[in-house]
Amino acid sequence: MADLKYYDVILSPVITEKSMNDMSDKKYTFYVHTDATKSQVKEAVEKMFAGTKVDSVNTSTVNGKEKRRGRTSGYTADRKKAVVKLTADSADIEIFAGL
Repeated sequence: MADLKYYDVILSPVITEKSMNDMSDKKYTFYVHTDATKSQVKEAVEKMFAGTKVDSVNTSTVNGKEKRRGRTSGYTADRKKAVVKLTADSADIEIFAGL
């Protein structure tokens, strides 16, 4: 297991139609480091975004897609997604406010 700091865990938010609809239920989706655990994701969200309290974290590994360039084929890198559900009395995450 890698020695990850909380600011290395969350890589970027996932901006899709489904993730935008889940925001009404206080569920936010992020791409996270592939070695990050659920407890590390929970700690990172609570430290990076003030006033948030995490209720649960669901993670899934997204396998890389096969890409071709002429006769040569390869795969894109694997990624890991985390869906973070906040408690009812928690503050909203501000980076999603303008979307």
